[in-house]
Amino acid sequence: MKTPYKNIYTVLKTNRFIVIAVLAFSFISSGIAVWSVFRINNKALNNTFAVNTDGSVIPLKWVAQKENLKVEALAHLDLFHTYFYNIDASNYEKNLEKALWLGNSSVDNLYRQKKADGVYNRLLQYSLVQKVINIQSQLDLQSNPYAFQSTTIFEINRGSVVDRYELISTGNLIVVDRNFPKNTHGLLITNYFEKSLKKLNDEN
Repeated sequence: MKTPYKNIYTVLKTNRFIVIAVLAFSFISSGIAVWSVFRINNKALNNTFAVNTDGSVIPLKWVAQKENLKVEALAHLDLFHTYFYNIDASNYEKNLEKALWLGNSSVDNLYRQKKADGVYNRLLQYSLVQKVINIQSQLDLQSNPYAFQSTTIFEINRGSVVDRYELISTGNLIVVDRNFPKNTHGLLITNYFEKSLKKLNDEN
């Protein structure tokens, strides 16, 4: 004699299988969705975009700050020494103003001392041209603030005479907020000191 219970059990087993299959599919779908969101988020964090002059979007790869610090610090020091020492009668005010944005009061004090000593008046009086030839800097990134020593080779053109000098300067770098376009690297020179100045023409 047949009873309806067998059919009921079959239906229950089928329903249970369907429920388990739906739950498994839901878990898999959720896992895939979470993984996709995580991947997209990581990709977004590691990339940014800039708009080119023609309106096109350029992807830019972000790198870790530590990896980029040395490059930024060297560029900052090159920029400062170029502005501060690559001067003539026509550009010295503009260049020195830019240089002062890259350092703290130690740079400003040196500028005021040079001004009081008549350095910039002689530049105007004799139409001198002071041109930076080369800048080499060494950095210590193991401690904060970051110590540096820069060797700047520059020439002073006095018309018929061109003298070449080697300046060794020291100081520290600290991280500050970026200020576009006045301080694009977000670094500030502190404790700046002109350690030595040597005339290279006199060497044999």
